[in-house]
Amino acid sequence: MYDRFAGGRERALELLRRSLAAPDNSASAGIVTIAEQDGRVVGALAAFPVGEAAARSRAFLLLSLRAMPPWRWPAAVWLYWAGAHAAPTPPETTLYVDALAVEAPARRRGTARALLRHAESRARELGLPAVSLDTALDNKAARSLYLSEGYDEVAYRPPARGLPGFVALVKPLN
Repeated sequence: MYDRFAGGRERALELLRRSLAAPDNSASAGIVTIAEQDGRVVGALAAFPVGEAAARSRAFLLLSLRAMPPWRWPAAVWLYWAGAHAAPTPPETTLYVDALAVEAPARRRGTARALLRHAESRARELGLPAVSLDTALDNKAARSLYLSEGYDEVAYRPPARGLPGFVALVKPLN
């Protein structure tokens, strides 16, 4: 989605570099956890309390618009709006996993599971009773991972506005 939002892979990577350096957006360094293997980044997770989602996503949009050419603005604003309405709304009292990515060669080696456990620890630190996330309906590998980690599928949205359908998942913490 970052590639689509920014208008290509190189623009997306530059946007993520800028976002990591800027505070209080949905990709700020303060909310991103990195997984390394042999000194190399192989995975990342961005997570924050749901109550911060609107402000963080607006900050990300504004940072994005400042970094992209004006002719990309309409598509970026449309994708921002459509994305905000495409996935089911997560429960307010959860830590929301906004992004989870693992490099292809590192998949199926425990990286995503370790990042999810980190999110659960963070939720507990913040006194939140659950972790929430969403993924594309057709992302069978991710859905299988989340279900095996104790997440429950709680809501579904069909494909619309050129975006895939989404499923929302929640894991209550003990």
